Amino acid sequence: MSQLTSPLPDSIVPVVNELKASFENVILDAYSNSGDVFILIQRDALLKVAAELKEVHHFTYLTDVFGIDRYTSEDRFEVVYNLVDLKFGRRIFLKVRCTEANPIVESVTSLWPNADWSEREVYDMFGIEFLNHPDLRRIYMPEDFEYYPLRKEFPLLGIPGSIDLPATTPDPDLS
Repeated sequence: MSQLTSPLPDSIVPVVNELKASFENVILDAYSNSGDVFILIQRDALLKVAAELKEVHHFTYLTDVFGIDRYTSEDRFEVVYNLVDLKFGRRIFLKVRCTEANPIVESVTSLWPNADWSEREVYDMFGIEFLNHPDLRRIYMPEDFEYYPLRKEFPLLGIPGSIDLPATTPDPDLS
């Protein structure tokens, strides 16, 4: 595990220590930033670590799942799970990374069914696929859209001709 950015809150230290003991060499980093706690783990251990956080440490509420394009040559994408322990009022951001060549992460819908739409949004905007997702399809963009709008190489003004856009001025015949 790398050097901590800042000390972890006392309420989270036992959780991180138990995860480190249960899952040797799985936790890549654990740090606190602006009062939030982030735990970066190996991608292939996601379901096991998430299940332990839910079942043993009371992180029963998945608030959000979101993607990040780090725009790096190694482990370009990051998927972040915002987990809340309602029993003790704690929050953890669980993170996994995947490469541009193989942007695949296991779905957590088996643990938190409400991950369904958030994972679909990450898929739609970043192209990260979620294995074993019950209905992985685009949620905002048309199914035949070939691009992923939140990737950093996507042009700010879109790709001309990639999708039909409505006219910018109203049709005078319709008024």
